[in-house]
Amino acid sequence: MEKLSFEEALTRLEEIVEQLEDGQLELETSLRLFEEGIKLSQYCQQQLQKAEGKISSLAKNLDGTLELVDWEGE
Repeated sequence: MEKLSFEEALTRLEEIVEQLEDGQLELETSLRLFEEGIKLSQYCQQQLQKAEGKISSLAKNLDGTLELVDWEGE
């Protein structure tokens, strides 16, 4: 799963949710997709946490200079 981008993992997760919500799958297929979805969800959460740790932004001061400010998520 490490080779997936965040966007690819999220897209696959959305596909799985749609298939599961449809309700037309056999039990074994549903369980397999549910397990894959859990793994994808965990992967996406890890990627978001990594990104959050790296995010910084530039803030413009009143005198026009830029200052590097760490972003703090809520």
